[in-house]
Amino acid sequence: MWQDYENRRIIRTLNGVVELRLKIRRCPNSECERYRLPYRPEAEGQWALPQQEFGLDVIAWVGQLRHQEHRSVSEIHQQLQQRGLCVSERTVSNLLYRYDELVALRLSDVQRLSSILQAQQQVVLAIDGLQPDVGHEILWVIRECLSGEILLARTLLSATHQDLAALFEEVKPLLCVPVLGVISDGQHSIRQAVALAFPAVAHGLCHFHYLKEAAKQIYDADRHAKKELKKLVRGVRTLERQPPIDLNTDEVMQGYCQAVRSALTDDGRPPLDAAGLRLRDRISAIEQSLSRVEQKGGYLNP
Repeated sequence: MWQDYENRRIIRTLNGVVELRLKIRRCPNSECERYRLPYRPEAEGQWALPQQEFGLDVIAWVGQLRHQEHRSVSEIHQQLQQRGLCVSERTVSNLLYRYDELVALRLSDVQRLSSILQAQQQVVLAIDGLQPDVGHEILWVIRECLSGEILLARTLLSATHQDLAALFEEVKPLLCVPVLGVISDGQHSIRQAVALAFPAVAHGLCHFHYLKEAAKQIYDADRHAKKELKKLVRGVRTLERQPPIDLNTDEVMQGYCQAVRSALTDDGRPPLDAAGLRLRDRISAIEQSLSRVEQKGGYLNP
């Protein structure tokens, strides 16, 4: 096709303002299906979305600040202004909408998912629901565990086994390889839905729920041990409020009190990280440090 005319387009990127010179082509053949229809350069799509003034790098950076660093709209607005992009907070919201649309478009790319799944030759599905507030719709997500790809995300008012089985039926056309297993929590409606949609597929609990059930007795014993240990180290606030006698001694005492307070407020991450055992180790380390100070002839205000 012959070049018919030129357009100029201004794109605002993280590195500054860019002016694109677009050579628009149109077919002069009246018998052609695309007669006189404009054909824009393909490289234009690498800079920005159609009818958008911000580059793709700005949209990607805004999405990263929102979903990876969990920044608010106001904080993202300040970050953009620091980079020299004078925009309003409403524009930040619009950029976030564009980012979500691009992510949804990528996740719904059937050809891309098929190529990933065919390379694996098998899939392991996981399903879970998230309810932000009581009474609101629940967001159900079906994910492929081996690749980490999200296959389906849908909001439902009810979570019966028929509704969840329908989600699995919607995912089945995307699966071009055998399903090796399904992972979920112990919710009865999910178990019934898996049995209905994949009757011949193994269904197991996820690692978190499996370990949580297995370590429940150990967790209860550890929590009781931590409660008893806290009784032995009470009175830290009283020591902190005592008037200072010697500046050096008071600084050392405050340091030990802060170490004890930090140990008391650290709850760990059960079931793999026992808070009671961690408190015992940290209190023992503080006690050993005090013993070494005493052996070296040091003095602490009793």
